[in-house]
Amino acid sequence: MRRPLQVILLVLIGLGLLHASLFTDLCLRYVKEGMRPLLIASGVLLLLLGAAEAWSYRRPGGGDERPEHGGHDDSDRGHDHDHSTAPRAAWLLFLPALSLLFYAPPALGAYTASREAPKAVTEQEHFDPLPATSPVPMTLTDFTSRVQQDSEQAIKGRRVRMTGFVTPDKQGDGWYLTRTIFLCCAADAQFVKVRIHGGPAVRTNTWVSVTGTWHPGGTLGTRSAPAALDADTVKKVARPVNAYEDALPLVPSR
Repeated sequence: MRRPLQVILLVLIGLGLLHASLFTDLCLRYVKEGMRPLLIASGVLLLLLGAAEAWSYRRPGGGDERPEHGGHDDSDRGHDHDHSTAPRAAWLLFLPALSLLFYAPPALGAYTASREAPKAVTEQEHFDPLPATSPVPMTLTDFTSRVQQDSEQAIKGRRVRMTGFVTPDKQGDGWYLTRTIFLCCAADAQFVKVRIHGGPAVRTNTWVSVTGTWHPGGTLGTRSAPAALDADTVKKVARPVNAYEDALPLVPSR
């Protein structure tokens, strides 16, 4: 790969990072919101490096021309190949650079979630009282924690509303309401799931708001109780911009 192409590669990657993190929200498919400033800074740095490389190349004597020699001494024998060029494998870097600009990889969804075990909930001893409103807006994590750890059983009989995307049961029987949680980026993604009983069949990866009550099973307030919901209503909602956190429910679309 010659130096002009190296310049192009630096510029393409820099533009791709800026496109994904500054001008769009594509970066949130792969990293947490807090990583966005670092991606923007990296994109700017790569553009500056590309500009500096281009400027040095255009300077007199800054090209890739090899010096002419009247002959070769013994130390040059067997070493006539050009060490100034990058390895051919560097050409493969053009593919991810172009993908950031023209075809970003899709976000994590039901395909990955259906193959991963649900995220284990953190041990919790104290729970705040549930608000009097009905249905109670809850995250999937809070619902799971209360079902399996709240000895007061405050969730019993209460109507709750949660939002997530549809993940089919890998056994082909029913589906789960799912949220994806990034600790840092897509590589360490974890999934929290609540099994939905009743309600209409919904297309995989559809974002929905589900209202219902806890589906009885095991002993409420212990690990034997399933994180499951008897659905009263299931409504489609818009996918949030940053879908990689277990946030409170969205307002159902009308």
